[in-house]
Amino acid sequence: MEQLSAGKKLDRAFEELGKKNRLSFELDVDTDAATLKALDAESDPAPGEEIPDEAADLISDAKITVTVESKKPLAESGEKDLVGTAVKVSTPDGDLAEYRMIGDYVYARVDMDAMGKMSGSPVPSADDLPPEAGAFKAVLEGKWVKFSTKEMDKAGGAGEKAGGGPAPAPSLDAKTQQKLVKALREVVAREVRFKTAGSGDGTEHVTATAPFRTLVTELFGELRPLTKDLPPGMELPTDKDLKDAPNAKVTADFTLKNGELSQVDVDLAKLAESAKVKKLGLTLRMSEGTRPTAPAGATKLDMGDLMNGFLGGPRVGGSDIDTSGLDQDFPGDDF
Repeated sequence: MEQLSAGKKLDRAFEELGKKNRLSFELDVDTDAATLKALDAESDPAPGEEIPDEAADLISDAKITVTVESKKPLAESGEKDLVGTAVKVSTPDGDLAEYRMIGDYVYARVDMDAMGKMSGSPVPSADDLPPEAGAFKAVLEGKWVKFSTKEMDKAGGAGEKAGGGPAPAPSLDAKTQQKLVKALREVVAREVRFKTAGSGDGTEHVTATAPFRTLVTELFGELRPLTKDLPPGMELPTDKDLKDAPNAKVTADFTLKNGELSQVDVDLAKLAESAKVKKLGLTLRMSEGTRPTAPAGATKLDMGDLMNGFLGGPRVGGSDIDTSGLDQDFPGDDF
């Protein structure tokens, strides 16, 4: 009875999340720089490709917050129903990067100095750019910039007509999404063991435990018949690919307050195997969050210049802007 009761409580908690119009997720990596360095060394990186100390320090302290607001309950919402989306990467020293999508505009800002230190390749000063750089100075100064999604679509469409430009982003239709959810539920019901415990103040903890390799192997086994419905280029790993994955048991602790899911803690330390790991986990917190709004004073970017000039195409209007100093190797893979 406990297995059924705990699983149902968790199902209902997720259903409650879907009834909300606004939801915020905060992902916190529960680890330290020494652990990240040990895991990196275990992967045997090529000389010079080791994770920089600055990047390890930043990632170990970073939090990612995602907030979504819709006109409808989120479980019933499509893309057209969303009124605001915000993504923020923050550290104890401040915000590293932030992105918001409000209406037809995207707003963004990045702490370029912090990114430069993390990559070991300091970015050029905004003062080094010529006057024609315009709004790109604001980017280097870490200020808010904005651009129109409609203008971006037009600029991208013009590039495609000329033989270039990005392909449309692959997406899943609603029917395929339902099949994926059904497959996930079947694997969880078969492989995950649930336990529940209450504290008497309206807070309950539901723990879910499963052997990692068995869980992911079973999951991809259920998804493989759906490959034909997945976007082109999305390949699933084979059982052979997963045979060396650690099969240690991983436990997720779900915190429910008055029946609503408020936090998930996952301990991943056992998956590190031979690496010297002090602590390695993920914490996901759920809340209503703050409504995403458009920041004041954002500098508008010209999407024609961005798509055609800074991204390598023919320059609009013939202006020449020296961007050689902007060719930096930012550590996107480190995230």
